[in-house]
Amino acid sequence: MQAVARITKLFGTEGGVLLSLYTTLPEDFDPKTTPLFVMVDNLAVPLWCESFEPHGASGARVTFADLDTPKRIGEFIGRELFMEEQEQDDDEFYMEDLIGFAVTAGKLRGEVTDFYDSEANPLFGITFEGRDEVLVPAAEEFIAAIDFDKRKIKMVLPEGLLEL
Repeated sequence: MQAVARITKLFGTEGGVLLSLYTTLPEDFDPKTTPLFVMVDNLAVPLWCESFEPHGASGARVTFADLDTPKRIGEFIGRELFMEEQEQDDDEFYMEDLIGFAVTAGKLRGEVTDFYDSEANPLFGITFEGRDEVLVPAAEEFIAAIDFDKRKIKMVLPEGLLEL
């Protein structure tokens, strides 16, 4: 769960509240299809928004279903609201995540030992068969396959790149 807002005060007489929104609230948040959660006795309790209107630069006026009186919503003043964290796309990763992966390049076997980030020429540091680290361009055209479950990378390197 990720904190996305805090209930700051009551608003109106129908059980509405003002929220202070955190920058962690997704821009595409849809209050009609996604609940916010409040912690009650260490349990995440979903709150469904009946209305959600932006208020100022980082706030919102909200009414929640089933919390329609100031008395019922009053106990939540000052509490944080949470959302379930969104799953990242499976195809998204950082090159640094590949450190420690086994590498095969033709008949050579090795391991990614480092990643050197550079806009001009990002490089993998790879140790092949116990030899000193070799720098290999971290270019898509050299990576034939990545198996994240088995932590393996198959590379196709141009002839002459590795003078071992």
